[in-house]
Amino acid sequence: MLLAADIGNSNTLLGLYAKGQEALIASWRLSTDRDRMPDDWLALTASLFQTGGFSLDDVDAVILSSVVPPVTTALQALARDRLGLTPIIIDPTLDLGIQLLVEEPTRLGADRLVDCIAAFAKYGGPAIIIDLGTATTVDAISVAGDFLGGAIATGVGTSLQALATNASQLFNIELTLPRHTLGKNTVDQLRIGIVLGHLAMLEGLVVRMTRELGQESVPVILTGGLAPLFVDQSPLFNHYEPDLTLNGLRLIYQRLTAGDEQHGNGRPNPGPRLGRA
Repeated sequence: MLLAADIGNSNTLLGLYAKGQEALIASWRLSTDRDRMPDDWLALTASLFQTGGFSLDDVDAVILSSVVPPVTTALQALARDRLGLTPIIIDPTLDLGIQLLVEEPTRLGADRLVDCIAAFAKYGGPAIIIDLGTATTVDAISVAGDFLGGAIATGVGTSLQALATNASQLFNIELTLPRHTLGKNTVDQLRIGIVLGHLAMLEGLVVRMTRELGQESVPVILTGGLAPLFVDQSPLFNHYEPDLTLNGLRLIYQRLTAGDEQHGNGRPNPGPRLGRA
């Protein structure tokens, strides 16, 4: 089986696939602990697998996307030293099948690339992908699926945390989408400013990006841990894909190992396709 892992700043998402199959068999969302050692990850993962009726012995391939280098190192060590596997680690120099039409392609977050590949495989292009996590990213792909660029904003939860930390009379609240814009108390006013304000920002970016793409409308795909806050809250957001990144990792694994699996080895095919706008 293929173990896919997306390591984000706040959460790490693990997914399990049968080799050659599209369906996600099982998935788990964990907190991203930068101090967790390889053996700690081993014990935690083994426990989760056992609870789901699986065994780590069933895993014969690992692919990782990560924006947290210490956790990348820990999971790489877990795969290599405990499972005897060499994981594929996503970076822009791999042959991902898309051009990266930006000025600094090697600095793009791996999760953003993976999301774009998964979105294009299901919805085609052009399209806009919104990933709502510690940061919020809004990315656009072309009709050919190439990465055109995007935007990075502070995530909803991060905004609230920063405000509660730096403003002495404000505090953390439950993140929900308010039904009105004229807040009558501090809690409602915080929700309106942070959550509804975030929604307004996203809608504005989608409208502007769609116009820049030369389209009247495009598929807009929501994903990420905080995406449920905004599902069905705007006519501009027409798709929700909670497993978008995991599915993208599966697709990339299949692409990189297609020729090798036919010849009985598991080495990925190198060969970047980087570009500039």
